[in-house]
Amino acid sequence: MNYINNLISYRYKSLALLSVSIGSTLILLMIRMKLAHSDNYLFLVWNLFLAAIPYAITIYLVSVPKLKKITLLLAFGVWLLFLPNAPYILTDMWHLRYNEPHIFWLDILLISAFAFDGMMLFYFSVTDMKTVLLKFLNKRKTSFILTFVFFISAFGVYLGRFLRYNSWEILTNPKVLFIDIINMIVQPLGNKEVWLFTLLFGAFFSLGYWIFTNINMESKNMD
Repeated sequence: MNYINNLISYRYKSLALLSVSIGSTLILLMIRMKLAHSDNYLFLVWNLFLAAIPYAITIYLVSVPKLKKITLLLAFGVWLLFLPNAPYILTDMWHLRYNEPHIFWLDILLISAFAFDGMMLFYFSVTDMKTVLLKFLNKRKTSFILTFVFFISAFGVYLGRFLRYNSWEILTNPKVLFIDIINMIVQPLGNKEVWLFTLLFGAFFSLGYWIFTNINMESKNMD
């Protein structure tokens, strides 16, 4: 009973915080659209929607009282497929190259706000998945899987940003996608940028999660 109460309390707090943050970000977007008379950054709403899909999946998984292994396995695959969309928003800073000089500061603030929301969705979702995995695996195996998740997510971000692959192309265009991935693996020296990006972003995600969990634990201890 205490577990259920704590889960409801945690879920309420996380959803409330996310709602406030995302709502503020959308207001900021509307201000930008009004000042610039442009909807250039409207695509960020779609990116944030994609970032929310993994969190929606883990919310469901955590709520299932008796989760079957096959259900977890299938859900984990779909979750991992969409998860890179959350931290992907960080790389939308790329679009600042095309900004309008007089509102450059606003564009930085806007994309940073969307990126922050994406990273919060990312870490809340990973936290939920950790909770689910611990029902089936020990802490060591769970930690190993989560570390893998951070680096595979970084690799997924690279595929999305620089090779322009979407999550669903594993179903619609698997042959070309797998050929590109295999080429990167068998020719690592010719794809140094890929692995440097994956290593640094994976480490960044890991460090961010460590900070996130420690702040979260400290917050719970103060309650």
